[in-house]
Amino acid sequence: MVISNLNIKLIEDRLGFINKAIVKFKKLSRLTEEDFLIDDIPSVAESYIRRSLEAMFDIGRHIIAKIAGKGIVEYKEIAKALGNRGIITDRVAERLGLMAGYRNRLVHFYHEVSDKELYLILKNNLGDMEDFVKEIKDFIEEYREHPS
Repeated sequence: MVISNLNIKLIEDRLGFINKAIVKFKKLSRLTEEDFLIDDIPSVAESYIRRSLEAMFDIGRHIIAKIAGKGIVEYKEIAKALGNRGIITDRVAERLGLMAGYRNRLVHFYHEVSDKELYLILKNNLGDMEDFVKEIKDFIEEYREHPS
């Protein structure tokens, strides 16, 4: 696989943002549902979820652009391309495809996203983001060892 000018700093910066968000998510996920629903906590969670998803797709878009030499703008296509190229496992690519749909829901159907739904995502789905981060870190490590 030939990769031209992969911007490791860009990828690591985005991973850093995601990791910081995951720390916040873990704290929020330890709250009871009642405490989570107080004040602006759901809004904070929504903002970090949406921005983390954007960071994940920015990473994927950059990697695919450098490997395939073409830009992909559709989020589900980014997920599929990362899986097809072996950058991430099929399981993580499938989960990333679902996250693409959720990102679109947060952006375009925000008025339908409930605070309870955000709470359940924090309780049940943080592992998906952690798996993505781990697999991208593995990819970067492999790239550093065998740049081509």
